[in-house]
Amino acid sequence: MPAEWEKQGAVLLSWPHSGTDWAYMLEEVRTCFTQIANAIARHARLVIVGEELDDAKRRLAHLTESQVAYIPCPTNDTWARDFGPISTVNALGEWTINDFRFNGWGMKFAAGKDNLVTRRLISCGFFQEDWHCCREGFVLEGGSIESDGKGLLLTTTQCLLSDNRNDEMDKDDIEAYLCEALGVEKILWLDYGYMAGDDTDSHIDTLARLAPGNIIIYQGCNDCNDEHFEEINKMKRQLAEMTSIEGDPFSLVEFPMPDPIYDEDGLRLPATYANFLILNNAVLFPVYGQKENDKVSIGIIQSVFPDHDIIPIDCRPLIRQHGSLHCVTMQLPEAIIPNKFNQ
Repeated sequence: MPAEWEKQGAVLLSWPHSGTDWAYMLEEVRTCFTQIANAIARHARLVIVGEELDDAKRRLAHLTESQVAYIPCPTNDTWARDFGPISTVNALGEWTINDFRFNGWGMKFAAGKDNLVTRRLISCGFFQEDWHCCREGFVLEGGSIESDGKGLLLTTTQCLLSDNRNDEMDKDDIEAYLCEALGVEKILWLDYGYMAGDDTDSHIDTLARLAPGNIIIYQGCNDCNDEHFEEINKMKRQLAEMTSIEGDPFSLVEFPMPDPIYDEDGLRLPATYANFLILNNAVLFPVYGQKENDKVSIGIIQSVFPDHDIIPIDCRPLIRQHGSLHCVTMQLPEAIIPNKFNQ
């Protein structure tokens, strides 16, 4: 499974429509998606699926057919990271488009349409070759795993061992399956850490991310009065004990915790700086209208990716449905993208 910072061909988005939970704030979230799409288009191509694509086409009318492909497709929601294809490549350079089962984060939400998105992309002939591998018997979301591209995987026990995902399998079974399916040699299991308001059972992309140079960059918390303090600091200690495939410790880089943001019912929303998207020569970075925290965090991500453009995206609309920037995107490798994009 390639690292996210390796060469990408395109990024998948699922456009918000009136049949989703975004209906009450559709204009606001579509404006946010438009900002994301325009930022991506400066560094990679776009694949946009959804039910109301005329809106996307109108907002992105300045983009050419070589920059964006629109695929009509029924969807439940917009979290492409978790239902989009997970691509792997073998030693011969042969790619596999893995179609794992998506069941709404352990059957919390309706997901039948989203679970079919990858299959629809394949059946309509979007991808270059018939490299499809149906893994419908195993529940796996893209936001729950991080790869360094060299056989190392980082994930959380709370998510992958949760009820209603693969509860007929124990940890050893799941580890053996992932090693086979994703070409993994070593799995790092994180036992601590969560974000209030997160529906995913602690996806790794809300907590800690792998980066080039044997770095793990993670969401910190230094306020002892914050509800996350104890769990996040247990996570920090566990990260400090982890080692790479070669047995080397990781360099740890910490983001400050965003100030709490609450919804209209007073429930805390999952604002995290760890939910960034790495692109070709750029990083799309979530910010939350917090001048000091946003500024410090942008400086931190720039230090980890010194040769990348850092593009801030205000993700306050996204966290109102309990996700953020990385959650609504899924990168697609260059090799599997249609030739029309290369014309």
